[in-house]
Amino acid sequence: MSDTTNKKTNRRTENTFLNVGPSHPAMHGVIHILTELEGEKVLGAEIEIGYLHRCFEKNCEQLGYNQAFPYTDRLNYVSPLINNVGWAMAVEKLFGAQVPERALYIRVIASELSRIVDHLTCVGAAAMEVGAMTAFLYFMKAREYLYDIIEWLTGARITTNYVRVGGVKGDLPHGFERKLRGTLREIRKIIGEVDKLLTRNRIFIDRMSGIGTLDRESSIAYGITGPLLRATGEAYDVRKDMPYLVYDRFDFEIPVADTCDAYARYLVRMEEMRQSARIIEQAIKQIPPGAIAVDRYGKQISGAEMVELAKRGKVKEYIDSKAKVDLTLEGTDAASACNINLTGNRSLRLPPKEETYGNIEGLMSHFMQIMDHWGVKPPVGETYQAVEGANGELGFYLVSNGEGRPMRSRCRGPCFFPMAALHKMIVGDMIADIIPAFGSINMIAGELDR
Repeated sequence: MSDTTNKKTNRRTENTFLNVGPSHPAMHGVIHILTELEGEKVLGAEIEIGYLHRCFEKNCEQLGYNQAFPYTDRLNYVSPLINNVGWAMAVEKLFGAQVPERALYIRVIASELSRIVDHLTCVGAAAMEVGAMTAFLYFMKAREYLYDIIEWLTGARITTNYVRVGGVKGDLPHGFERKLRGTLREIRKIIGEVDKLLTRNRIFIDRMSGIGTLDRESSIAYGITGPLLRATGEAYDVRKDMPYLVYDRFDFEIPVADTCDAYARYLVRMEEMRQSARIIEQAIKQIPPGAIAVDRYGKQISGAEMVELAKRGKVKEYIDSKAKVDLTLEGTDAASACNINLTGNRSLRLPPKEETYGNIEGLMSHFMQIMDHWGVKPPVGETYQAVEGANGELGFYLVSNGEGRPMRSRCRGPCFFPMAALHKMIVGDMIADIIPAFGSINMIAGELDR
């Protein structure tokens, strides 16, 4: 405790120092806040991070460019597809590779699905932490609908590992567009229900309005982007200001608010979900035609079965067969590679699975691309690629020395910057207001402690 003396009353008062986290459930187990309190008012705060340091950057420097995708999944693990896209685009920029248009549209669809999932999680969890449990359950139901779609597209719900250097792993499944349109209708309906529950709810407004305020000038000074910056009236969005993929072909708005508080961030995220659905619908309508990911023909056996037969020397039993890949490998066959992943540079992508499983040249090519100190080898140089992540500008800086792995990799995690400013957001508020203020940042530990 710290002692102060009130000169008017000549009374001695004591300020209390209280640790919030890292074991507090609202701190996600990875954030420590040392608060100085006068009663329940926060007079000062020190924010400590680093409880989940994952060595993302150094791990990527020890691996090949293709091997980094599973690590990107675990940055913002609520919207991993956006991380996949950002890394792939940075590597492609080093190569100067041109990605087929259909793959660009698929990347947009995947990214916007991830953005909606991220905002559903953030808004639902933040509402739950101030007592709105019903809204949380509604949004988790909506998130399950989207996870079903993402699993159908990528083969996984969360750690998708879907994007590849030069394209994507596989094409849209047959009937995907029709099911996606139906899912988006359900999502819009649920967003509308939560809008009615929360947006004009007196209790929710009182808990969120005027909480965690940070003005436009301070936000810019701290390097804050994304919904937090747009909640201050600044309409900066990488998709509009530095268009990538095919975002310049879509008609969508950048939601902004001007009260600079937790309630404004809630409003921005709610509208961003509607705009993401709008982008997806336009992408589905505009996407160029292409073959279905897996063109099945002839006799088929699983890749695992083919490997077991080869171990026993029974190659004659499958010499005329085509490898049948599992769900998570669909789209990595030769037919799909021609439509999706082909970039003109054979060293840029892994060989089709039937080549890897079926002939020595394909096996050698695959091995050499994933072998240490080999892999894909971009020209010497450096690049920075930014995409609009769910929390703001997500950037990857890569330095190549011509080897099969980056000499230096650097990730600009968007939620790092508002965490640096969190102490300014909560000083002057009550201790109970720390929870909604922190929730409005949408801190994801894997993105923060890289």
